[in-house]
Amino acid sequence: MIHSADIYTDGSCNTQNSLGAWVAIILSGEEKTVLSGKVQDTTHNRMELYAVIAGISHAARAFRSLRIYSDSQYVTGLMERREKLTAAGFITSKGTEMRNADLVKEFYALSEHIELTFIKVKAHQKKGVDVNFNIEADKLVRKIMREGI
Repeated sequence: MIHSADIYTDGSCNTQNSLGAWVAIILSGEEKTVLSGKVQDTTHNRMELYAVIAGISHAARAFRSLRIYSDSQYVTGLMERREKLTAAGFITSKGTEMRNADLVKEFYALSEHIELTFIKVKAHQKKGVDVNFNIEADKLVRKIMREGI
């Protein structure tokens, strides 16, 4: 039994029409699962976070630990900010609820049941000799965006 999996995620949003797309590629051994979707009235950060949530939700049933590869500093830094955000009740210094609080809370709830390791990758990498699933996730999300516009 394989106890861990790798998840490559990407999300994007066309700011002119607020159409977003997300992709999560889950790899375990020889098995590859691709999850994706489109969302109206969204933001770039929501799509980045939604991709991670979708990947974790799908993979958590079968694995004890996940390595998540993302080019989003917003996403990869959320675990470090957990204590501060939770203590503040997800309220900003201006007294308003932080952006994406609903997804951040869902993300934190999921993270309580599985070991997560985040690996920050460089965005829009050039194709090299090795298979690079970050590039694949980026290409897929851009394809979904083009088809939706």
